[in-house]
Amino acid sequence: MHTPSDIVLEKNPPTLPKKNAEHSVLDDKADYKKQLKKWQTRLLHVQQAYYHQKRRCIIVMEGWDAAGKGGAIRRVTEKLDPRGFEVYPIAAPTKEEQGKHYLYRFQTKLPAPGEIAIFDRSWYGRVLVERIEKFATKAQWQRAYQEINEFERLLVDDNARIIKIFLHITPDEQHRRFTERLENPVKRWKLTPEDIRNRQRWGDYEKATLDMFNHTSTKAAPWNVVAANHKWYTRVEVLKTIVKAMEKDVDLTPPAVDPEVLELARAHLV
Repeated sequence: MHTPSDIVLEKNPPTLPKKNAEHSVLDDKADYKKQLKKWQTRLLHVQQAYYHQKRRCIIVMEGWDAAGKGGAIRRVTEKLDPRGFEVYPIAAPTKEEQGKHYLYRFQTKLPAPGEIAIFDRSWYGRVLVERIEKFATKAQWQRAYQEINEFERLLVDDNARIIKIFLHITPDEQHRRFTERLENPVKRWKLTPEDIRNRQRWGDYEKATLDMFNHTSTKAAPWNVVAANHKWYTRVEVLKTIVKAMEKDVDLTPPAVDPEVLELARAHLV
């Protein structure tokens, strides 16, 4: 695969661990709540900095079916100012979208200055589900690695920050969560025929995921693999990953008060 010279791939792209580490368990609920609050508050402060400085952030959430993307996204957004972010759950393209370049529907959802866009699945479907299910030809999905790198490079060059997260669970944990969904009337709707079919092709998806890391984990937009067998750990780790990436090289100092507001306050509120 040809890679443009100005797009630098990571020398050591992430891999998928065979087992999620034992240290990824947060047994104490009080500690989990404390850590959750800490990182949610810190994320709120970062969001405010991005708003005032007109910065943009794009968060890509990928992972195995039932890995907890929705739960993690809820914890990321629940303390944020709702005016400053948008979540886009990505499903199969519509008929209209199928007639256009696959990146089109994502280009129309890019964040405005000062805002955050969160993609619950993304353009990486081209090299994952579309590759495995043969919705894209071999030439199309192989070409997509370069197209995606160039797309992300354009966004980074335009001062957008891209944070890519992949939630990894083991096959045994996925089986447990599928069974739980099937037995729980409130969660049963989450389990789809596609989920079950995809599970039968775990090896194919694993290979496609590793190829995705190898070809699209760049220095400007690296992949972050988060162990997801334990939900409390995962939610905190996703928050930490996002906060640390958003904070990098960003001035977090609150802006000075507007002189006009200060003058009016002194005249009417003191």
